Amino acid sequence: MNWQREVARLAHAVEEAVDRIKYRHVNGTRPLMIIPYLGFGSAEFIDLKGRVLEDSGIKPSRETDRVWNNLLNMYRRFESDEVPYARIIARFQHIEQEITADEEGFFEVSFRFDQPLASEQSWQNIEIELLEPKVPGSEKVRAIGQALIVSTQVEFGVISDIDDTVVHTGVTSRLKMAHTVLLKNARTRLPLKGVANFYNALQQGRNGEGCNPLFYVSSSPWNMYDLFREFFQINDIPVGPIFLRDWGFERQTMLTVKNRKYKLDSICYILDSLPDLKFILIGDSGEEDPEIYTQVIHLYPQRILAAYIRCVKRDPQRRDEIHALAELGKKSGSAMVLIEDIHGMEKHAAQRGWISLSSASQPAE
Repeated sequence: MNWQREVARLAHAVEEAVDRIKYRHVNGTRPLMIIPYLGFGSAEFIDLKGRVLEDSGIKPSRETDRVWNNLLNMYRRFESDEVPYARIIARFQHIEQEITADEEGFFEVSFRFDQPLASEQSWQNIEIELLEPKVPGSEKVRAIGQALIVSTQVEFGVISDIDDTVVHTGVTSRLKMAHTVLLKNARTRLPLKGVANFYNALQQGRNGEGCNPLFYVSSSPWNMYDLFREFFQINDIPVGPIFLRDWGFERQTMLTVKNRKYKLDSICYILDSLPDLKFILIGDSGEEDPEIYTQVIHLYPQRILAAYIRCVKRDPQRRDEIHALAELGKKSGSAMVLIEDIHGMEKHAAQRGWISLSSASQPAE
């Protein structure tokens, strides 16, 4: 409706003005920093995103951190002081690219190569330097971004949800989710049982020696990025590009981009960028993963090997809905599998020859 668009446009303008005033107020009181998010690419391209912020002083997590420390760190994440319209320069090998960030401090780097990239390395470094704003008396602000280069030799890719798929969050209960998000850190959050072993097996492939790429797509905001990176490292979960959301107002909508559209767009972007690669999708039944993955299967027939859905709702009606979606998936040449736990996914993947039998863990006695 027109009135909704007008309200959204006004809200976006107010948010942008507040960001500018806030930055002018705090500018110079804290050092600036560039946060490069993990990117990806192939022999033909590299894409990488990032953000320019004032350093909020968030420290790495400790098991001894008190609830107050975790709550304070979460406040600092969401009360981030972005640097609107910062100018940066990105350098990769002999290529340089200047970029201007948006009003929220977000920027995107995109390299396209005339000649295929010749490298055996899975990860490539991109140098990033802040050009403007300049802080008098301070050293140049620099960072090293990393991009995962997907080889033509990989067997398949994996796209996974995070909340209640990799880490226990409790998205089906607002109280449990609030407790986890606000009061726990990367060390006190719990991974799903067996997830590290399964994801490492998927990365290593059928012979246990591969390097299949993993991508993570979540509805959580970019403010949570550092926590997820730390969580993956602590729990030996394979690292990969993480796609999160900007929760700010958009010009044409009253609220942020809806979850389904955001996740679908992110998954389609990955699939379109790597058109010769087939994928395994992993999610849960708590929100809209089954509906989103069904749409992906329909849009990319024959490219989705399987869509694993971990059952987090015991509602019989929800099960029936997912089984109905699974029947639709079969018509497009893919399997949507509703499974109780990670071991069930491992068993199915091993039977299909996607992971090594020796990599699959055994169920607890």
